[in-house]
Amino acid sequence: MNIDTFKYDNRIVRAFGIATVLWGVIGMAAGLLAAIQLFLPEANLNFAMVTFGRIRPLHTNAVIFAFVGNGMFLGIYYSLQRLCKARMFSDRLSWLNFWGWNGIIVAAAITLPLGLTTSKEYAELEWPIDIAIAIVWVIFTINLLGTIIKRRERHMYVAIWFYIATAVTIAILHIFNSLAIPATAFKSYPIYAGVQDALVQWWYAHNAVAFFLTTPYLGLMYYFLPKAANRPVFSYRLSIIHFWGLIFIYIWAGPHHLLYTALPDWAQSLGMVFSIMLIAPSWGGMLNGLLTLRGAWNKLQEEPMLKFMVVAVTAYGMATLEGPMMSIKSVNALSHYTDWTIAHVHTGALGWNGFLTFSILYWIFPRLYQTRLWSNKLANYHFWIGVMGMMFYVVPMYWSGVTQGLMWKQFSADGYLLYPNFLETVTQLLPMYRLRAIGGTLYIFGTLLMAYNLYRTAKAGTFLADQEAQAPALAKKPDQKEKHWHRLLETKPVTFTALSLVAILIGGLVEIVPLYLIKENVPTISSVKPYTSLELLGRDIYIREGCVGCHSQMIRPFRSETERYGEYSKAGEFVYDHPFLWGSKRTGPDLHRVGGKYPDAWHYRHMDAPGSTSPGSIMPAYPWLLTDELKTDSLPARIGALRKVGVPYPEGYEEQAFAELEAQSLQIQANLTEGMVEAESDREIIALIAYLQRLGTDIAVETEEEANQ
Repeated sequence: MNIDTFKYDNRIVRAFGIATVLWGVIGMAAGLLAAIQLFLPEANLNFAMVTFGRIRPLHTNAVIFAFVGNGMFLGIYYSLQRLCKARMFSDRLSWLNFWGWNGIIVAAAITLPLGLTTSKEYAELEWPIDIAIAIVWVIFTINLLGTIIKRRERHMYVAIWFYIATAVTIAILHIFNSLAIPATAFKSYPIYAGVQDALVQWWYAHNAVAFFLTTPYLGLMYYFLPKAANRPVFSYRLSIIHFWGLIFIYIWAGPHHLLYTALPDWAQSLGMVFSIMLIAPSWGGMLNGLLTLRGAWNKLQEEPMLKFMVVAVTAYGMATLEGPMMSIKSVNALSHYTDWTIAHVHTGALGWNGFLTFSILYWIFPRLYQTRLWSNKLANYHFWIGVMGMMFYVVPMYWSGVTQGLMWKQFSADGYLLYPNFLETVTQLLPMYRLRAIGGTLYIFGTLLMAYNLYRTAKAGTFLADQEAQAPALAKKPDQKEKHWHRLLETKPVTFTALSLVAILIGGLVEIVPLYLIKENVPTISSVKPYTSLELLGRDIYIREGCVGCHSQMIRPFRSETERYGEYSKAGEFVYDHPFLWGSKRTGPDLHRVGGKYPDAWHYRHMDAPGSTSPGSIMPAYPWLLTDELKTDSLPARIGALRKVGVPYPEGYEEQAFAELEAQSLQIQANLTEGMVEAESDREIIALIAYLQRLGTDIAVETEEEANQ
């Protein structure tokens, strides 16, 4: 038998490991700042680049794509080489993957604070960066599949199945959700609008959680947990059910983020049903992980990384049970738009992704540097401090979320809203927000302890850049006929990849295609017209400042919401919204019917000093909107881009747009003067007021016309 001698590439693993730790600290620090801003508005510093609306997407992108993304590549590049008994397909592609991905993260860290954003959850980066993401992901996929094809191990281990599903699915999700028409170098409009945009976005966002935060980490669990426990995976058959059940069912569940919205009811019901079905494969994976530890519980005392791994897998089980429960309509009616969702998300983020990443770092670094972990005691301190941080974070957020949901829906004995003023809810939550910040501080402190521990480990050892290994060359034909169908499939990576692709495409096609082909799914309303040129620029300012992070624009058909906000939202009202701005969290009240509710002067004062109009408000001030000149140079390009995506601006509208903009600006200026506010007509605040005063008024116009007939 011929034995091949080859070397594993540890340099790329080390690079991703260092990036994981660095971005983890940065991303968590941004999250802590955002958490503090929610009970201490002064922490926004009256400075545009650090306001909550811009810091929040920076935090989510840094934690998801920088911290978890680099952690994912760290684990894959380490484990894949050893599972395939082969060096990565191309060292050059490996480094293009590393520098390209981290260059994208740097671009995100620059553009998001500058307000260059699409506003779409987990997909805020603008079109040039989106293109770069697609290119880098293709590089990673080629490197991944190339390594698998040149492997020396005939059967693809279960971890590799999850890596393959991650690679193909993320590419499809990213490309289809990011389809847009550029208007300027860093401004684009998605090709989808309103209800269609909402469905595609949450098809993407939910499955970004599934195939970026879950499937690759499940692959890492299947590799590192048995390694650390020195035990085989509990059940091979359960692994098969877990994998195929998960990737097929998960892709259907996106609409559960849009329950009771203007999305057609059939799509909502599909999302709910498949979300409940997700419990089976998800818990199958969790149990497969935990039961692998049978007979190895004594290793928990010897190996700190196992403590992190056990909590991570347990948090995965908790989050994947709670998610389907929250997709049940009666539960979602209480939980949606509240801090309950924030608690749920962070159970997965802090527990599953965070602790599993810590576990992998503690496992890999001593092996890269051919030494023992510098301090097991410090790692144990990190574990308990991290657990306390999680508890101080999620428990107050659960309390806060239930409090919000109940207070919003509470009626008095006389049939009136018991808490009609939205701020009555906000002030009740401030103690919970303070506790959350304490939890975040503890969690970051634990991460810093880990960083120091890993640094001292590296200093104590000698880095092994190219680790020599030996393995027999892969035989062209198996020694004997495979008896199990899946064992045979594991020898055919191209077929396996194709079947994975089919499994994830079915659900997406069934849910999304009818929304485009069947007109009745998105009925139009004759009185709904495109935004004026001034309103369009105001909407883009609203997007730039991240207002959608705190304010929804979707009134659900509940009496508690129609009493508080007005008529419930209709699908036809959003047909010209590129992108949709329904939001996913109400830190402030819904704004879909805010048009005409307050005079222009109120909006001016509210943006200048929120506390002057809403005592006790935690909203940051936006003084720059009052002084910055409204830039109109790109208006024709914006109108042209929107026309290309289907907004019916008439040909030649660009020529009259400036005159229309000036007339509407002067009218708002006059309204402000009547309200004892002196303002110039060419400031950004004028455009924002125009947009806010338009919200929700089209449907009211139609109702008035019908009444006159």
